[in-house]
Amino acid sequence: MPGREHRLAEPAYSNIDALVPALLDGIRTHLDRPFAIFGHSMGALVAFELTRTLHRLGMQQPVRLFLSAHRAPHLPDRRPPLHALPESEFWSALRALGGTPDEVLDHQELMALVEPMLRADFQLCETYRWRSEPRLDVPFTVFGGLEDPNIALHELEAWREETNEAMRVTMLPGDHYYLHHSHVSLVGEIVRGLGER
Repeated sequence: MPGREHRLAEPAYSNIDALVPALLDGIRTHLDRPFAIFGHSMGALVAFELTRTLHRLGMQQPVRLFLSAHRAPHLPDRRPPLHALPESEFWSALRALGGTPDEVLDHQELMALVEPMLRADFQLCETYRWRSEPRLDVPFTVFGGLEDPNIALHELEAWREETNEAMRVTMLPGDHYYLHHSHVSLVGEIVRGLGER
């Protein structure tokens, strides 16, 4: 996406309603075959809203949604917003969340490079507003970290309200970024989910 990797010079999206149509344009030519979508943290929201857009437009749906480390979208965020914090407070908040390596946080020039993308990500999540729409006819597998201090099990289980199909919650060892430590288990669960379609 813009603001990342080889597109780092491009402004990152800070609004999900602008991001989803751009993603749809990017995947449109691949919708002639079965596909699934995995989204972690902010990516779970994006995956969900992208699938809603496909549904709304009468386009092919994913065979399964894999949603990771994000509360159900209709639930309120329990954390105070971070995206508009002054620089030093923003960096401190990032350090407390634990997702940004210390090597990055301690490198002022590198932080100056990635901070706009990080702020845009937080803004996208913190300004997201769920809208009531018909439930999706797509099965969900929802993942969470057993030691994630920010996402409770009941917040993951609440994704059930967004699908008419089967849903399973799988908790894996680790915190919000459990996928770095439990990637073998995660991939195994994804393969299992794809086999159930």
